[in-house]
Amino acid sequence: MDPIPINWLAVLIAALIRFLVGFVWYSPIAFVGPWRELTGGTPDSVRQGMPRALVIEIAMALVMAFALANIVGASGISDWLNGALAGAWLWLGFVVATHLPLWGFESRPLRLVVINVGCHLVSLLLMGALLGAWR
Repeated sequence: MDPIPINWLAVLIAALIRFLVGFVWYSPIAFVGPWRELTGGTPDSVRQGMPRALVIEIAMALVMAFALANIVGASGISDWLNGALAGAWLWLGFVVATHLPLWGFESRPLRLVVINVGCHLVSLLLMGALLGAWR
C-alpha cells in the first residue's frame, strides 16, 4: 500500500477547529449550563480539572485530525462536501455508536449524550470539509 500524503498544516488547523468548537460548545454562550447540571460539575471542579483536560483535548484533537486526514486521503476525497460527508459518516458510525450505549448501559442522561455527540458532529463536519478541500 502506498503511503497516504498528509497535509500537516491542514491537520494542525483541523485540530484547532476541533479545539475551538469544543471551547465554544462548552461555554456560557452554548451548553456549559446544561452540561454542568447533567454532570454535576461546578465552576471550581471544572477549573480544577482544566489543565489535565486541556492536554488530553489537544492531544485527541490532533489524533482525530490525523485519523480523518488519513481516511479522507485513502478515500480519494478532494472536495469540501465529500470531506464533510466523510466526517458525518464517521460521526454516525463511531461517535454515536459508542456514545449512545452509555445512555443505555450507564443510564447517562440522553440530553448529556446529545450535547456531547453534537460537539463531535460539528467538529467532524468542519474538519472533514477542511481536509477534503485542502489536500
